[in-house]
Amino acid sequence: MLFGSVITISCVRFILLGWIDEQYTRPTMHFPYQGLEWVVSLGSPGMYILFGIMTASAVGILLGAWYRISAVTFFLCFTYIELIDKTYYLNHYYFVSLAAFLFCLVPAHRMFSVDVWRKPTLRVTHVPRWTIDILKLQLGIVYFYAGIAKISSAWLIDAMPLRIWLPAQSDLPIIGPLMALWWLPWVFAWAGMVYDVTVPFALSWRRTRLLAYVAVIVFHIMTGLMFQIGVFPLVMIAMTLVFFDDRLALLLRGSTHSMSDKSLEAPLRIEGRKHPLALHGVLVVFFVLQVLIPWRYLLYPGELQWTEEGYRFSWRVMLMEKSGTATFTVEDGVTGRKGIVDNSAFLNAHQEKQMSMQPDMVLQFAHHLYAHYEELGMHDPKVTAEVWVTLNGAPSSLLVDPNRDLSEAPLSICAYDWIRAR
Repeated sequence: MLFGSVITISCVRFILLGWIDEQYTRPTMHFPYQGLEWVVSLGSPGMYILFGIMTASAVGILLGAWYRISAVTFFLCFTYIELIDKTYYLNHYYFVSLAAFLFCLVPAHRMFSVDVWRKPTLRVTHVPRWTIDILKLQLGIVYFYAGIAKISSAWLIDAMPLRIWLPAQSDLPIIGPLMALWWLPWVFAWAGMVYDVTVPFALSWRRTRLLAYVAVIVFHIMTGLMFQIGVFPLVMIAMTLVFFDDRLALLLRGSTHSMSDKSLEAPLRIEGRKHPLALHGVLVVFFVLQVLIPWRYLLYPGELQWTEEGYRFSWRVMLMEKSGTATFTVEDGVTGRKGIVDNSAFLNAHQEKQMSMQPDMVLQFAHHLYAHYEELGMHDPKVTAEVWVTLNGAPSSLLVDPNRDLSEAPLSICAYDWIRAR
């Protein structure tokens, strides 16, 4: 119910802020994930219809109404929308997709739901332990990997990018003046790392669970106030309550006494049916991928935050302050005539900002320019880019080889040899 509430708020907020038009119907190009180029914007009114269906399914999850259909519909709609354009990738959107997938598998509608009101025989007081533990495991992976990613000299020794971000928050009420203290970035850096690494375990142990949850609330309220991260704090505060499963069960059933150990041993059955082996196989594959994917950056050379090869889907949360400017030149391969591209003629402001510091998006935009100008009659256009990027306050450096014809560089999962070392 809490998950359904938050995603419903998120959907309505997205619609009311006008982001459907800004992000999905107005831009002339999008940046799809490699291999998923078939996931395209449905235009207008297609995207509005899709968001309407997604919002209705979010309400269905909240109310437990036609729950299985609602859960699957929300997962498919939300994930499709997120795959249209990598410009808008955020860790918490990725988390919502993963959580939505898990909600497709669990019997979350078997009490306090419209489905139980419609069909009382659906009501159960016990569910298999794995249906709760998979949500705990997913949350634990998010926190733990976020903490592991913070074990670096840039974060712990240099306190970057907190030394940039915290002084900029000096106008916050009450705590604002504290943000200017010179030593505070290091306190936040070490506390953030320790919090992320330990909080899954502290939540799992009954003696420390309440204190850990207080830390969850304080941490996410602080980050929500200081940074523009949407509904992510609400998602994590709501979802982390699953670690109180035993106490919540007693509260919801109106019981004032603890259950015996024997009564806690619920069989892996609902309505007398064992869960199929295939379902357990899906979960094993799902979590093995969750454990392995964040480590794929080890397959690439160079500095991860600079090249960003293997950066997405690895729970590297707010670890860098990066910005750039990209100037593209298109040259006619026959006449030699050349000109500088107005990026804003093709991209919205956020697309241009993200493209100007992410090499794979630079390459995709170069390919788009090649196709565009070739269609206009230019002969075998050559596309080059001068991209200057600053990372964590360091002086700007060239991100890509400015002499390389990017229209001839293939999109690939392999390392790009045209990315310059910092």
